Amino acid sequence: MWFIENLGSILVGLALIALVTFIIVSNIKSKKKGKSNCGCSCSSCSMNGICHKTEQNDK
Repeated sequence: MWFIENLGSILVGLALIALVTFIIVSNIKSKKKGKSNCGCSCSSCSMNGICHKTEQNDK
């Protein structure tokens, strides 16, 4: 049977789909909470003024 012969590949594929879905949902939730996805310090980032607009940048 085709399904049994390819069961390993099917399970790995499903695991990858679940992992990618988890990462996307986690990023969406973080973005809605206003958190950065890069995980580093914004003060040392070259995109500091573009990524997170603050009152200082708006002046």
